[in-house]
Amino acid sequence: MALLEILAFPHPVLKEKAKPLDGVNAAIEKLVQNMTDTMYHAPGVGLAANQVGVPKQILVLDVSSAEEAKNTLVIINPQIIELSKETETTEEACLSVPDFRAEVERAVRIVVAGKDLNGEDLEIDAEGFLARVLQHEIDHLNGMLYIDRIGKLKRQRYVRRRKKALAEKK
Repeated sequence: MALLEILAFPHPVLKEKAKPLDGVNAAIEKLVQNMTDTMYHAPGVGLAANQVGVPKQILVLDVSSAEEAKNTLVIINPQIIELSKETETTEEACLSVPDFRAEVERAVRIVVAGKDLNGEDLEIDAEGFLARVLQHEIDHLNGMLYIDRIGKLKRQRYVRRRKKALAEKK
């Protein structure tokens, strides 16, 4: 088990659009295992590869409760192929956006296509929390943070506070 560093805003790789994978090899399998270990250790419910400095289209997530067995989902090259018109606004947080939570509007139901670690096609029809986490993590792979989906004033306040905190660490 190797824990990876989770990059935090304003690291530039978080704004990069991740590149699709052509296939899975031993190095990608090891990266996925390390991402999974890092996600559980953080603790978080999802992690995109660019959050650990690898701008490739890989995400891991687990929305099971603490009382349930771990149920890790790995998706390679995920794409949202359908979004419901119905939305809901719920508070989100992010391992790459420390010390901040905000209300974010997301589709209630989505369909995501991608591949698993064996290269098999996946299609996930998700609602509720799973749909929200998938949208959040796929945003990461598209170079977008959830703070890009909130009001300009709230985002500017967070950015100022974050930059001030980083300056004080120096």
